[in-house]
Amino acid sequence: MSEQRIKLAIQKKGRLAEKSIDALKRCGVEVDTYSARLMVPAKNYPLDLLLLRDDDIPEYVQDGVADLGVVGENVLYEKGADCEVTRRLGFGGCRLMIGIPENEDLEEPAGLRGKRIATSHPNLLKKYLTDNGVEARVVSLSGSVEIAPSLGVADAICDIVSTGNTLTFNKLKKSLVVFESEAALVANRESLKAKRAEIDELLDRIDSALASKRSKYLMLNAPKDRIDEILEIVPALDSPTVLSLADDKFVALHAVIPTKTFWEIRRRLQEAGATGIIILPIDNIIV
Repeated sequence: MSEQRIKLAIQKKGRLAEKSIDALKRCGVEVDTYSARLMVPAKNYPLDLLLLRDDDIPEYVQDGVADLGVVGENVLYEKGADCEVTRRLGFGGCRLMIGIPENEDLEEPAGLRGKRIATSHPNLLKKYLTDNGVEARVVSLSGSVEIAPSLGVADAICDIVSTGNTLTFNKLKKSLVVFESEAALVANRESLKAKRAEIDELLDRIDSALASKRSKYLMLNAPKDRIDEILEIVPALDSPTVLSLADDKFVALHAVIPTKTFWEIRRRLQEAGATGIIILPIDNIIV
């Protein structure tokens, strides 16, 4: 049986475009320059990229035009598309937040009762208000949400926030978090059945790339009489490797550890006698 090609929809341009391409490269999928075309075939994998507006990706996947899509969870759930989330990808993180005038305070959702809230995410905002038992007026806008209070259109806003600089420029400030989002790989439900083998292979590669991104390769030398103490400190993904050295009073220890824990254990390792500590990036981990 011939290998079926997968159609993967990604954002044509914007914050997720380059990160999506980088993620594919980490999976060993080679893609040429893509910005000027609607569809780009991968060189070494049965995959075609569809380059779309992010708002269109959930519907294209739902309708089977694309088998898979990379899209922000905020867009996916705002659109309410019937897709299956297969993986959260660990990039493109953002928060949908309530923004209020800088001279006001808001500590709980009840403070929004009776307010006019401008947003380009009306469905997520309505769900948040309903879940918290708050009645407020949702003002749907397609863009420039942050200027709504200064124009007298709204009392507050609900918008995607990263640094908060745009809010500050418009004399607003961050308050309540409505929705936490990151990029997700979503799938058409029929494609998951019809192209199971091809999609599973890609998912295996993605899992490997995600695992490597969360991990680092640790190398160090340690006094042989303190190796048990050091082994207790190292949060290894698997059993660490301990190797003999020319100096029989020392051993070398190699281990894969979670990236986020290194700085937490570095000083403890040094206090336990570890020297020559080296941290290296990992391209992929077969999980």
